Amino acid sequence: MITVTDKASKKINQNIAKRGRGLGILIGVRTTGCSGMAYVLEYLDPPLPTHLHRFDSNGATVWVDPRDLVYMDGMEIDYLRQGLNEGFEFRNPNEKDRCGCGESFRI
Repeated sequence: MITVTDKASKKINQNIAKRGRGLGILIGVRTTGCSGMAYVLEYLDPPLPTHLHRFDSNGATVWVDPRDLVYMDGMEIDYLRQGLNEGFEFRNPNEKDRCGCGESFRI
């Protein structure tokens, strides 16, 4: 299961409204960085692939490929503003550690 905080849900839905289309966000992982893996987030447009898992949380829809779900099960997506920086934050209980720059993680 993947959950989305209220702040993240509002930001996702604002971005979809600004784009004028979208079924939600597609979240996954890719191999990269000094720790091995990084999150990938993109907006999902039709046509919808049939193999994706759907999670609805706080009014946002999150889609995940079953191959990536094993790395992200139990994750919470939040949206934070800290000074001049803002963006999505991924709180994943499966992470063992992150690299110094915070861009990649290890399971």
